[in-house]
Amino acid sequence: MRLLNPILSTVGGAALLAGCAVGPRYVSPVVTQPPAFQGGPSVEARASAAETANLVSWWRAFDDPLLTSLVERGLAQNLDLQQASARVVQARAALKGTNAALMPSGQVSGQAGEVYQSRETPIGRIGSAFPQFERSTETYELNLGGSWEIDLFGGRDAARDAARTQWQASQAGAVAARLSVVAQIADTYVAIRMLQARLDVARAQLDTRQRLVDLVGLQYRKGVAAELQLRQAEGALAQVRASVPALQNELDMAMNALDVMLGVQPGTTRTELAILAPIPLAPAVSAAGGPAALLRRRPDIIAAERTLAASNARIGEAISEYYPKLSLSGLLGTASTAAGGLFTGNATQANGIFGLRWRLFDFGRVDAEIKAAKGANAEALAAYRLTVLRASQDVEDAFSTLVQQEARAAALVQGENSLSRARDSSMAAYKGGMASLIEVLDADRRLLETRDGAIQARAAAARGAIASFRALGGGWDGAKITSS
Repeated sequence: MRLLNPILSTVGGAALLAGCAVGPRYVSPVVTQPPAFQGGPSVEARASAAETANLVSWWRAFDDPLLTSLVERGLAQNLDLQQASARVVQARAALKGTNAALMPSGQVSGQAGEVYQSRETPIGRIGSAFPQFERSTETYELNLGGSWEIDLFGGRDAARDAARTQWQASQAGAVAARLSVVAQIADTYVAIRMLQARLDVARAQLDTRQRLVDLVGLQYRKGVAAELQLRQAEGALAQVRASVPALQNELDMAMNALDVMLGVQPGTTRTELAILAPIPLAPAVSAAGGPAALLRRRPDIIAAERTLAASNARIGEAISEYYPKLSLSGLLGTASTAAGGLFTGNATQANGIFGLRWRLFDFGRVDAEIKAAKGANAEALAAYRLTVLRASQDVEDAFSTLVQQEARAAALVQGENSLSRARDSSMAAYKGGMASLIEVLDADRRLLETRDGAIQARAAAARGAIASFRALGGGWDGAKITSS
């Protein structure tokens, strides 16, 4: 009982000092943002005549059932998302561990044993000299113990704050992974449709060039055309033929990549994708509240800010090592050499311990730990600011790609119409002997390049829309990351 008063005094002091947490108070960083995106007016202008896509489920705005199905399968099966979800579970478990560290811990222990003493040991020889010496001894013990490290200076509380913010960062990271997977699936799907369209054009051009070779070959055999013209036509045919395997290779790899994103064996979706479909048209996109809203909706920005908050808490955790750590532990139980006497008054046992741990001669190492924590905080702040800048860059780049590639596609379609007529005219002139084969081949080449370019521009515009939705943080409902 002589230790009871000091222990009670210590507990009372701990209650009074509970608010004496050390370390810097966290303040969310202020980031200066422009009032609007530079590319916003152009994007809003193209959206004026159409209904703006729902940012939460933007992939549905492409009006392509297969694309929607692929995205939904990816959300259910993608292995990157499963890893991200597992990281959230780990972070949540770490938070529960730090919460538990702030509370007293208790345990129940018990044992029953029997010892048979040797007579050839010093104790056995001494005991043998007494008539009542028993070589066989039974012991029974049952105890209830507890311990508590008093968080006087907030070190463990800071660790809990760090764990909580890391958990929140992991939640935001999981959302960011979701957005990335959705965008990658949609982008790869558009790439597949683009490659299929390019292959279709190349094969059609292959047929056209083959017919030209047949025509020139017939003229050559009749002595009307020179061998040079025949070889030129054959060379042009070979160039188009060589482009087909390269495009097919790109298409195979894109399909394989899509299957991996869906979490299935490469080749699984080939049958579904083999049915030709047009490149999805880019839906209307809005600036969605501008740069200010981007800070609240982009999950990677939220994750970076939460990581910054965690690093700030780690500073307080490190500073707390300057101060002593106090702990209390105690035990109340019963022990006896006979089972019947285990719960008698004479079998009661108890102890109480007041502990002190202070790294009094280790302040050099504590200084290093604090400097490391402050360095990590400065790094996290720079990473947060860079994440914000790159998010704005993503939006501006995506907006520019969407608008400019649409304009490019429109110009190429117009040029394709003109070049198609020019090619027909040159072919008619060649048959009439008023144009050379070179003119026909040149017209063919220009038409092929323009058609191919128009396909790529349409796909680039659709991919620009996908990139815009991703850059704006589309793909989730913007629910707040859990705060407790």
